[in-house]
Amino acid sequence: MTLDEAPLDREAPPIEVRGLVSRFGDNCIHDNLDLVIPRGDVVGVVGGSGTGKSVLLNTIIGLKAPEAGSVKIFGQDIRYARRRQWTAIERRWGVLFQQGALWSNLTVRENVAAPLFEHTDMGRAEVNELADLKIALVGLPPGAGALKPSELSGGMIKRAGLARALALDPELLFLDEPTSGLDPISSAGFDELIQDLSDSLDLTVFMITHDLDSLYAITDQVAVLADKHVVDMAPVHELEKSEHPWIREYFLGPRGRATAEARAAAAAHEGVR
Repeated sequence: MTLDEAPLDREAPPIEVRGLVSRFGDNCIHDNLDLVIPRGDVVGVVGGSGTGKSVLLNTIIGLKAPEAGSVKIFGQDIRYARRRQWTAIERRWGVLFQQGALWSNLTVRENVAAPLFEHTDMGRAEVNELADLKIALVGLPPGAGALKPSELSGGMIKRAGLARALALDPELLFLDEPTSGLDPISSAGFDELIQDLSDSLDLTVFMITHDLDSLYAITDQVAVLADKHVVDMAPVHELEKSEHPWIREYFLGPRGRATAEARAAAAAHEGVR
């Protein structure tokens, strides 16, 4: 396998955002936003409507240019990344967009194989074999690789998109609302899959979500967007003690209390067993 890549700083944080300013016309979305994602952590990103969670994701992966500030991936400021450096960066991350973003005219196998054809010089047979391995890795059934996206359930689309995101064995994984639209059982299964993959593949995960169950189940820390910047970043149980009004309402409101109580009851039941 040959890759057009330049070396990146293996000791630098996977994501380091400093002084970020994001605007759309006169509307300021982020003002002096700082965010550092530690290596190996699963970090949930939460915030109310209009706080710019997706804008932040798009800025980090280079789809939107910031008005000010810097975004570094593995120590490389993406504003100054040349083609070889971009190749190196893209080789080390995978992205699962909210709706899967699968190409509708391609099969699942062809969707998963696309990054391999783009970034490696492997032959077709080898690519297809590796694509099938990734499809199995995310828990899709045998034969799913031959299906088109229109033939998949919502949960299968998420898993197919995840298989494509993992095609190049990334170190950094971006997830945009990965459990949205899924029933509780499918959501729990997806959370378990992300946790298992994070542990076994030593992934760093940046996950935008509104799913309180996911936050409690799999995150190491949660970054809270409010007031145009990150107002706090800590494990969920520490955020429950926050005095910030939005954080208190989110984690200690009716839904947050119900989630915490349900998880505590489940943990107690497991302890009894």
